[in-house]
Amino acid sequence: MITAREAGLIACRRCARAWPMGTKVCGRCGSRLMSRDTTSLSRVWAWWVAGVICYIPANLSPMLVTTTLLQRQENTIVGGAVEIAESGDWGVAAIVLIASVVIPIGKFIAIAYLAISVARRSARSPLARYRLYEVVEFIGRWSMIDVFVVAILSALVQLSVVATIRPGPAALTFALSVIFTMLSAQSFDTRMIWDPPRRRDRDDA
Repeated sequence: MITAREAGLIACRRCARAWPMGTKVCGRCGSRLMSRDTTSLSRVWAWWVAGVICYIPANLSPMLVTTTLLQRQENTIVGGAVEIAESGDWGVAAIVLIASVVIPIGKFIAIAYLAISVARRSARSPLARYRLYEVVEFIGRWSMIDVFVVAILSALVQLSVVATIRPGPAALTFALSVIFTMLSAQSFDTRMIWDPPRRRDRDDA
């Protein structure tokens, strides 16, 4: 398998048009051309750290605040899923846990693995790592399911006099965590995945 770089070509990341190596500006869309974005890993880690920082309070703070005539109840993401499971809706509880806990943590691990493997010029299969990146990009849009549910419930139940439901502080931090994680994945220069592994001399071996 030969890469575009080895063939003396450089591709535009915006319109995907290939140009001869050394071309500075894309003649189709006017974007600046770079064979590799050497600063991309710094942006990946910056957004990744911001996402982790926001994800911690998103799981500790209440996501949903329910107020009735008799009581006020605050539910975190995991606490709300547990209550849903106790009421018998195991499927809904599983969806909430997968979308709000399993997927975000899996994305953090996958992005960190990809960034480390690129920085160390890993010899692992580039195709497998690129497919992992595509999976991260695909499932990222489904991480907002908790925020959507809270928004819908808040809009519907606010019309009731007996009870009101409003978003808790975790809704904002969770949304920020998802956004920062998506920005981290989008900052990743996937072309670096295809670079050959770093050659180690005998002393390193």
